[in-house]
Parts: sequence; structure tokens; C-alpha cells
Amino acid sequence: MIRDIPRAPLMLGLAGLLPFVWGAATVLFPALAASGQELLGPRFAGPYVLVAYGTVILCFMSGVLWGFAAKAEATGWRGYALSVVPALWAFFMVGGGADAALSALILGFLVLLVFDMQFGQWGLAPVWWMRLRLILTAGVVACLLVGRYV
Repeated sequence: MIRDIPRAPLMLGLAGLLPFVWGAATVLFPALAASGQELLGPRFAGPYVLVAYGTVILCFMSGVLWGFAAKAEATGWRGYALSVVPALWAFFMVGGGADAALSALILGFLVLLVFDMQFGQWGLAPVWWMRLRLILTAGVVACLLVGRYV
């Protein structure tokens, strides 16, 4: 349940969704995109913000997994190997225009969720981790889908 997730990670995780929500909102509402571009600049609206922020967060999550891998030698090289995949995916696969980049990010975040499950099964993630990751991944993927298909 959501009540089982510590308040700080839950609130900060939800706050981390705000740029994704903003990006999706500027895709759905062109007037919002125009005012956002005027105020913040063109890279802070629509697919641009979704791709840029999505890439940053996918790489950040690689670092989180590396931290989990460092907790236990029992996983050996497997934990470390899995932990670098999201960052390498972002580096090599996110590009080629907005549609291709958003598609790569969607796949990247879904695969990341599988990796999160594996680290949980290894006992390296907190017990509440998957509940938080499911909520956040659903929000991220929903926003990326808006950017990609709307």
C-alpha cells in the first residue's frame, strides 16, 4: 500500500514526476506550451522536456541500482552489470528525433522496472521499493506515451 512507503521518498518521487507531467501537459495543451516556451524557452516544453528529463532520470536510476549492487557481493558482477544498462541505453538509444527518443525511453523505463524487481528479489532494495517504483514508472510511462502518441 502507498501508506507503507516512507513519506520522504514518496513525496520526493512524486515531485520528480512534475517535469514529466509538465511535458505531457504542454503536448496536450498547445497554449500552455506557447506560454511555457515564452517564459522558460523552447526546450522546456513538449517532447523536448520529456526527452531531456527522461534521459536524466533514466541515468539517475542507473546510479540507484549501482548503489544497490554495492550493498552485497552476493550478486557479483550481475548487479553491477544490470545497473549500468539504463545509462548505456539512454546514451546509445535515446536520439534520432523526438518519436524515436520517446520510444526508447518508454522501453528503458519498463526494462528498468524489471531490473528493480530483480534487485528486490536479491534483497538489495527496501521492502517498499517496488510499490514506489510501480507508481512512479506508471506516471513516467503515461507522460512519455502522451509525448510520443498525442
